[in-house]
Parts: sequence; structure tokens; C-alpha cells
Amino acid sequence: MRYRRWAPAVLAIPALALAACGSSTSPGTSASTVSGTKSASAMSTKSSSMGGSSGMSSSGTVALEKIKTAIGPVLADAKGFTLYWYAKDTTMASACTGSCATAWPPVTGKPGAAMGVHLVGKFGTIKRANGALQATYKGRPLYTYAGDSAPGQTKGNGLGGTWHVIHVNPKGAVAAPAMSSPAPSASKSGSGSGGGYGGGGY
Repeated sequence: MRYRRWAPAVLAIPALALAACGSSTSPGTSASTVSGTKSASAMSTKSSSMGGSSGMSSSGTVALEKIKTAIGPVLADAKGFTLYWYAKDTTMASACTGSCATAWPPVTGKPGAAMGVHLVGKFGTIKRANGALQATYKGRPLYTYAGDSAPGQTKGNGLGGTWHVIHVNPKGAVAAPAMSSPAPSASKSGSGSGGGYGGGGY
């Protein structure tokens, strides 16, 4: 009788041991996951503070500046990467999505002039299809180019006849007028690649 009474208890020990192993494994996995999350979060925070390709700060603002390049002064992000505008865009929407947005990453966040930089154009934003805010300057949605591997490069200028840098004069003003509502119709009139925007002289 005593054997029978102790048998369930003896049989229960391996089960409890297995449960304990499972329990010890689970917290270990959880701790590893949490540790990995913190590490990724820290890297994300560092990347955000550094600005990324768009120069966006952790506060969600984008500092714009002017830089000297082989083709003259142009608008750039805080890391010195050249900014571009797309002739097929409108003042309200971006026509660059999907694989296009991979090659031409939209500059996201609210734009403003970097400290000590004077830019006379109007800053703004548009909402992209995914809900993200894309920075605009003088009505033009802004992009960087994946082909520019270093600050100051302008490899995307003139590509497809629709991508152009934003030229600025020595005082920081944009050389050509801002995008206006008649601009799309001017583009349709067939005045050449890049529409009525001066072939990159913006």
C-alpha cells in the first residue's frame, strides 16, 4: 500500500523536472529575445539620431542644407546627400512608389533649414500611400538616390529625363520657380523630357 501511495508522487517528479526544463528554456529564450530587441532598438535609435539617408532626426524633422558639387550648389540632406525632384510628381502626390521608391528613397519627415543655412523656399509635406509624410521644398516632393554612395554625388541628375537635382544659388534660393498647378499641363505639351521644369535647372 505504501508503494502504491508513493508511486504517483515518484512518477510526478520526472514530469515536474520536464516542466522545469521547459520553464527554464522559455525564460532563457525570452531573455535572449528581449536582449535582441533592445540591441535592435539601440541601433535603430542610433541610426535615427544619425539621420539615415534622408537626414531625419529622432524628432521626425529633416534638416536641409546646400552643398557644393561638380555641377554647382544643390540642395542636400543633413548628411550631404543630394536631393532630387521627380517630374511626374504633383504638389499633392508622389508618382514614385514600389521599386521606384527603393531606387529613389523618399525623404520622410517635416523639413526645415539646417542651422546656419538660409533657404527661401517654402517647406511642406505630402502624405504618401503608406501614410508616411514626405518632405517637400517649394512644392516638390524630395528624394535621395540609391546610386549616390557618398555625400556630394549627383549620379541621379538627368536620369530618364525626369530626375533632377535642386540647384540653389549662393544665397540659398532655388533658381527656378516653384511647382505650380499649370506645371503638369506644361509637361504634357511635349516641351521635351522633364517637362516645363528646365531640365534640372530647378
